[in-house]
Amino acid sequence: MAAEPIIDVQHLEHTYMKGTPFVHQALTGVSITVYSGECVAIIGHTGSGKSTLVQHFNGLILPQKGKVIVDGADLSDKKTDMKGLRQKVGLVFQDPESQIFESLVGDEIAYGPFKMGWPIKDVRDAVKGAMEMAGLPFDAMKDRPTAALSGGQKRKVALAGVLALKPKILVLDEPTAGLDPRSGMELLGRLKTLNEQEHLTIVFISHHLEEVAYLADRIYVLDHGKNIGEGSPATLFSNKKMLEKYRIGTPETVDILYRLQDAGFSVNVAHYGIAEVASQICSILEHGPRRDRYDTV
Repeated sequence: MAAEPIIDVQHLEHTYMKGTPFVHQALTGVSITVYSGECVAIIGHTGSGKSTLVQHFNGLILPQKGKVIVDGADLSDKKTDMKGLRQKVGLVFQDPESQIFESLVGDEIAYGPFKMGWPIKDVRDAVKGAMEMAGLPFDAMKDRPTAALSGGQKRKVALAGVLALKPKILVLDEPTAGLDPRSGMELLGRLKTLNEQEHLTIVFISHHLEEVAYLADRIYVLDHGKNIGEGSPATLFSNKKMLEKYRIGTPETVDILYRLQDAGFSVNVAHYGIAEVASQICSILEHGPRRDRYDTV
């Protein structure tokens, strides 16, 4: 892990519609760090400030109070190169249609590199590489009308449009929202490959704790604009008191282990992978009821 974080947020505050009857403080002193090559999840209930937080990472929202430093650039400094920052930090919104406006897939993905003034050959190479990384066959899809795409294909195009700029950091807001389970798992697999093999730093928001458990190295938990918890998935999912206090929920495998634990069986909640849970259940069945009381699950 790098000595200096690639994203460093210090005591960040943000208030919408200041000076109006509709004033709303979305962030209240949030501090987080993300290191190069990490995959970090940000979770919390609707309205906890997650989307407001990540929109600071590429300067869509600038700090009102506190510090946001991304790859050494202080976003409070008026001299910061925002164009360069947005090439380094790619943001994929929850609704892909909000960032797709070209009529053809290839033109949409090429838009960013063209705006950066890249040579035509470099643009074409970037588009082809990004489409392959996002799971879009280049020859079959480059001339496809974007209006005719399915929701899953639009999400892949939005992702490819960001990847074409070869960012150092990829930020995703609910990456599998609106996708069927098969398409969602395919996308998560591609993100995992980008993180582990391409060493792309990923920050993502999700309500789906199964995908958090699958992807994340670390998790930050937000509640009413404050970060209330941080740690590895194993650490946070083992903190039953916090999970219950803030009604965070758990992945299905963790829920099964807690139900077994509540029934008195000896299980390790930190070992929540599907194969690990299956192994623990098999051990219970093989060795008999190792439990403290004779309840049923």
